[in-house]
Amino acid sequence: MQTVREIASEIVAREGGFVNDEDDPGGATNFGVTIHTMRTLGIDLDRDGVVTVSDVRALTRLQAIEIFERHYFEKPLIALLPPALHATVFDMYVNAGSNAIKILQRLLCDMGHQVTVDGALGPQSIAATQVAFETAAHHLADAYGIARRNYYFRIADRRSASRKYARTRRGGKGGWIKRAEEFISARYHLTEQQFQQRVASWV
Repeated sequence: MQTVREIASEIVAREGGFVNDEDDPGGATNFGVTIHTMRTLGIDLDRDGVVTVSDVRALTRLQAIEIFERHYFEKPLIALLPPALHATVFDMYVNAGSNAIKILQRLLCDMGHQVTVDGALGPQSIAATQVAFETAAHHLADAYGIARRNYYFRIADRRSASRKYARTRRGGKGGWIKRAEEFISARYHLTEQQFQQRVASWV
């Protein structure tokens, strides 16, 4: 089983370096850490009293890993979930914040568990996840990954500017979909035909 540091290092590698995409609501980002996150945490690297894009550029890979470990794994209590879910929920939390937990909570509700969909892991959600895992140990991570993929599709359905993250310019699977499928067994990956059918309504 991977350590938290190993998972965080893979997330940083997956996120890549500095980007400042005007279509990304997260704003300027480096190694997956957004300017909004740095402002919330008060990470003023040049110590000029304000967190700006220059601070985002100055963020190091190790600093990003440490931020993810503390604020995206330990603080939201992902460590209390079954280990089989650690990598996928952690990765999604970095990518989508508390929506990563809401996806899990909605999945639990679909499985018949009574949990509140509030984006926060508490005793209720953690216990329900453990029961769900004991019931479907070999399927829960796949089910979460599929729910995560559907979450990305729904965003792109609603927001045309986000479609470039789900579909490449050449029409193939975009970064969001590939990212979700990294945590889904190959037998549940969408075929090219299935993917094209799913995005056929997009302009």
